[in-house]
Amino acid sequence: MAGIYVHIPFCKQACSYCDFFFITRKKLIDPFVDSLVKEIQSYRGTLYSDEKIETIYLGGGTPSQLSPDQLKRIFDALADSFSLNPVEVTMEMNPDDVTPDYLKSLLDLGINRASMGVQSFDEKLLQFMHRAHTKSEALKALESLQTAGFPTFTADLIYGNPGQTLEMLEEDISQLLQFDPPHISAYSLTVEPQTRLGKQVKLGRISPPEDEMVAEHFDLLDEKLNRAGIERYEVSNFSKPGKEAVHNSNYWKHENYLGLGPSAHSFWLLEEGGLRWENRSDIKEYMDDLSAESTINPEKLSMHSLAEERLMLGLRTKWGVGFEELKSRYSYELNREQRSWLDYQREKGMLKTEVDVLRFTSNGLKIADLLIVDLLSKS
Repeated sequence: MAGIYVHIPFCKQACSYCDFFFITRKKLIDPFVDSLVKEIQSYRGTLYSDEKIETIYLGGGTPSQLSPDQLKRIFDALADSFSLNPVEVTMEMNPDDVTPDYLKSLLDLGINRASMGVQSFDEKLLQFMHRAHTKSEALKALESLQTAGFPTFTADLIYGNPGQTLEMLEEDISQLLQFDPPHISAYSLTVEPQTRLGKQVKLGRISPPEDEMVAEHFDLLDEKLNRAGIERYEVSNFSKPGKEAVHNSNYWKHENYLGLGPSAHSFWLLEEGGLRWENRSDIKEYMDDLSAESTINPEKLSMHSLAEERLMLGLRTKWGVGFEELKSRYSYELNREQRSWLDYQREKGMLKTEVDVLRFTSNGLKIADLLIVDLLSKS
């Protein structure tokens, strides 16, 4: 199962925490779409167009900044250049862009999963995050999703914000659960150095919450969602059974994917290892030059490196990683020190082994990144 990620880099304004590549010059949207179509067409007849594409994900930026006609041009080019058999087509959108008519046009294009960037319903937190939407717009957008009849959707929440109390987070969760979401992505606020938030923290104007408070936020979130039948299946993702994100899950399972658009990443598994590359994070260079030189950091990955990456990604999910998969797919086996480490963590209740599969427990998932680093340091 292969996937395509399309990066749409346009935003109304910069969120205070965001370090993704984006631009706010809407006049460049049309020429950008021209270049994106050319990039899509450049893959026609190549190794990458032979495999069936079963997931498509439009991310950003804010893909909902594009009109239905502009989106149709992109989907027409994809259909003309690749063998599409999509089981999931996701598009990220912001509440302030959503109308019933716009959502209907997305359904007509074949988009069957919406990703709504809610983040919070609290007006002060939305202002702190420098989000473009209001609480009422978020509520109205979620209502419109239901009215439009989207087959499935996900909504984002951010917790661990400075000044955010447990009561504020509980209210956010309760508001969202009123819409019976099949899937929720919940992220602890991360301070990135080059963002507006990062600069304010460096200047001492904002103090991030203590780790203990962030942990309490997560425990509340986990408890509330579990009661609603929305279970954690990855460190930051929760869903009802069977509603897990197919596209993102395939990243964690090392399925092939192409990244299209500026700053997009690609990964392709070959017999002798893996190949990863990325497009430049520069809109001018992207629109001026779509030759091979417009990609950067091509990286050949050995089977050993891929196996360690598969461990890292897989152990962040409820599915874990199979020992037989590591051996047959990557010729990788855990060494004696790693197996001793597994025994120790089993006794502590951080992980479990069921038949052939290694998984973290709920407690282990809370500190998954630390545990994974420790495990891989022993290889």
